[in-house]
Amino acid sequence: MLQTLDAAGATAAAELGRHDARDEALAEYVPERRTLGVPRAARMTPLGRVWRLGVLLVDPDGRLFATGRVVRAERPVRRSAPAASIAEQRAFAAAAVKGGFAEGETVNFGAVPVDPDELVHAAASGPLVVVGDALFVRWNPAQPDALTPLDRYLADRVELLVNPPSGA
Repeated sequence: MLQTLDAAGATAAAELGRHDARDEALAEYVPERRTLGVPRAARMTPLGRVWRLGVLLVDPDGRLFATGRVVRAERPVRRSAPAASIAEQRAFAAAAVKGGFAEGETVNFGAVPVDPDELVHAAASGPLVVVGDALFVRWNPAQPDALTPLDRYLADRVELLVNPPSGA
């Protein structure tokens, strides 16, 4: 099973790399804090590049991550925020720029690596689920039975990223 996980990630990464598919930034969100009494603004620390494949991210080494949150880097602007969630999203976008990401760049953060040990012991890790001897992706967290075999899910998502539908 773990060999299947490694092989699936490696195959997806190789195919995406071979086609020079559009990738995105992977980052860690570092909240606002004080260092030696000096306030430091929140920022995103770059961790690498990934391809977003729905509920999964894959890095160039074939490691899989559960997709966390996504923002487009944007400089802060004074605007009225009608909702706290919008203000929070704008703060994350500003933290991405503060971390050195170019304006407009898509930044993934809060992504959690798929844990092979957790898959073996708990039969699940992030969106991956073990059923019998096979690995499945739960592509809709609200529906426990929304499962697709991992290989088929990755193949479909890779195909969409490599050959997006016209107009996308």
